Amino acid sequence: MIAFISGPVAALAPDAAVVEVGGVGMAVQCTPGTLAALRVGEHTRLAVSLVVREDSLTLYGFADDDERQVFELLQTASGVGPRLAQAMLAMHRPDALRSAVAQGDEKALTAVPGIGRRGAQRLLLELAGRLGEPTGTAPTGPPAGAAAPTPWSSQLHAALVGLGYAPREAEEAIAAVTPQVEAAAADGVTPSVSTLLRAALRTLNRAR
Repeated sequence: MIAFISGPVAALAPDAAVVEVGGVGMAVQCTPGTLAALRVGEHTRLAVSLVVREDSLTLYGFADDDERQVFELLQTASGVGPRLAQAMLAMHRPDALRSAVAQGDEKALTAVPGIGRRGAQRLLLELAGRLGEPTGTAPTGPPAGAAAPTPWSSQLHAALVGLGYAPREAEEAIAAVTPQVEAAAADGVTPSVSTLLRAALRTLNRAR
């Protein structure tokens, strides 16, 4: 099993990074939050999980070993594959997921694209006791007097800045895709951050 990869970042994409390891470019699927911390040309170390399928070998990368462990534990629940587990970590930090399971917070799970109310109820039952207790290291809320940021917008902003765009450009792109989010919300749907990232990149490319 490959536990981690280490090397310079060769390329970044909306949902993946290429890390050069011993002269070989390793493509690693990552959440927007993980990608936001990477810079092309800079050295990185990613904890990874190798998912083996009949027709593919896919590496999923994480900021630390805790994220990787939670990613693998999430997949012990029925119906949770690597894509859904990654989407859960894109929306919530590991400790936030532990807290949601410990508190039976359906709303936190249904905020993840692809998880409905029944699916959230089932996951709360199946994951109970599997993720461990919250460590207390995750942020518990916004600073006093500050408004809580919309999860998708803060993640999208971090991903765009991580891809090299200026904060102002990131804010303009978020404003451009906000109507798309609001329209989807009216239909009871939450677009994934990766979908919004692709839409934001299209608006930025048109502006240049």
